[in-house]
Amino acid sequence: MSAVILIADGTEEMEFTITYDTLVRAGIKCTSAYVPTEDSVARDTTNLPYAMGSRGIKIVPDTYFSPQAHVPETYDLLVIPGGAKGAETISQSSPVQSLVRGYLKEGKYVGMICAGSMAAQTAGLPKQPLTSHPSVKSQLEKDFEYSEEPVVVSGKLVTSRGPGTAFPFALTLVELLCGEKKRAEVAGPMVFPSGTFA
Repeated sequence: MSAVILIADGTEEMEFTITYDTLVRAGIKCTSAYVPTEDSVARDTTNLPYAMGSRGIKIVPDTYFSPQAHVPETYDLLVIPGGAKGAETISQSSPVQSLVRGYLKEGKYVGMICAGSMAAQTAGLPKQPLTSHPSVKSQLEKDFEYSEEPVVVSGKLVTSRGPGTAFPFALTLVELLCGEKKRAEVAGPMVFPSGTFA
C-alpha cells in the first residue's frame, strides 16, 4: 500500500505529520509532495524547498508534486491536509483537482482534512456526505451533505474536521486500506486515553 500526501506553504503541521506518521506505522509507504505557488517556484528552482507550515514549522517534502508521477496507478491514497493558506494553494491547483477526480474514478481513496475539504468543491465532486473545519463550512454546506462528525466516509472520499481529529482521520484511513485489525495494532502502542474517540 502507498499514499501521496500533499503539502504546501501554510499546510497545518499536525494534520500532515500525524497522518503521515500513522500511515507509516501501518506499513503504508508514504510520499510527501510539495505543491508550489508561483512565489515559491521563483524562490528556488534548483533545490527542493521546505514547506513553511501554518505555525512556522519547516518541513522538507520528499518531492515536488507532479500530476504525471502521483497518479492513482501508482498510489492507493491521496491525502490533502488543511491549514488555510496551504489548503487554498492545493485546492486551487487544477492538476490536483484533476487527480482528485482521477483517484475516485479509479476506485482509490482520497482523504481531506480541515480546509483541505475545499478540494472536493474545487474538483467539482458530486453532492455527498462531507465534513471540514468549521471555518469553511459555509462554503461547502450548499454543495454537500454537511456533517459535523469527526470523520465522514462517503465511498472512497474520507473527510475530517481539523487538528484535533487528525488521529481518528488517519486511523480510519489505515482501517480502510489495511483492515480493522491493523488499525487496532497501530492505535494500541499510541496509548490513547480512555474515551478519546468516544
